[in-house]
Amino acid sequence: MGENMRINIKSIDINYIQYGEGKSDIILLHGWGQNIAMMKPLGDKFTKKYRITILDLPGFGESSEPKEELTVYDYSDILDEFLQKMKIKKPIIMGHSFGGRIAIIYASKKEVEKLVLFGSPCIARQSTQTLKVKTLKFLKKVPVVNKLEGFAKKHIGSRDYKNASEMMRKILVNTVNVDLSECCKKIKCPTLLIWGENDTEVSVEEAKEIEKLIDDSGLVVIPNSSHYAYLENLNYVVNILKNFL
Repeated sequence: MGENMRINIKSIDINYIQYGEGKSDIILLHGWGQNIAMMKPLGDKFTKKYRITILDLPGFGESSEPKEELTVYDYSDILDEFLQKMKIKKPIIMGHSFGGRIAIIYASKKEVEKLVLFGSPCIARQSTQTLKVKTLKFLKKVPVVNKLEGFAKKHIGSRDYKNASEMMRKILVNTVNVDLSECCKKIKCPTLLIWGENDTEVSVEEAKEIEKLIDDSGLVVIPNSSHYAYLENLNYVVNILKNFL
C-alpha cells in the first residue's frame, strides 16, 4: 500500500507515500537516520479511518540531501510547506525521536488535531562536554538500533548515523542541543507521549518533564522497551492510539 511519490520543497526532492481511506489525515515523521519503512507498520494499522502520509525527511531514505545546514526549525518549515502543497489542514501528527522534535515545533505554531510523540528529545541538558563530543557520542549510538529484532533491523535507513555525510553531521550538530521547552508550552492540542521504560536515548524522566510543559498531555510508559517502543510493542501501542484518537 502506498506508492512512492515526489514533491519539491525549498529545492529539496522529497519522497513520500500516501494511502488510506479516511478523510482525516495522519502524518508520520521518522527519527534520525531512518526512513518511511520505519513508520509504515504504524500507518498500516490506521488505513480504514485515516489518510496516511509518510515522508522521507530531507537527507534520509530516498529524499535528496539539503545543500545547506538546516536547523530543526527549518525542517518544521519544510513540513509546513509540504502540508500546504498537499492541502492538508489540521492533521494528526506522530513523530519518533528527531521526527518528534519537528512535530513539537510545528504544533507550537500551527493547528494540529492531535500530537503523538515517541521518545522525542526536547530539553537541552547542561553539560561540560563540547557539542562536538556530544555529537560523536550520539553518532556512536547506532548499535542500539541494531539490537532490534526482525523488521527494524532490516529497514534502518541507508544514511544512518555512522554513514552520515558531512552536511548531515553538521545538521545533527545544529539539532542535538536545541531546547524546545518554550515550543512545548505553546502546544494547545491533545498530546500523547509514548515512551519505552528502558529508553537510553531520551529518558522517561525527560518525558515526565515534557508532560509538565504541554498543558493537555499524558504519558504512557511501555515496560521493558527501548527507544523503539512503538515498533517493539506495535499492537499494544496501536490499541493505545486508537483510544486516544
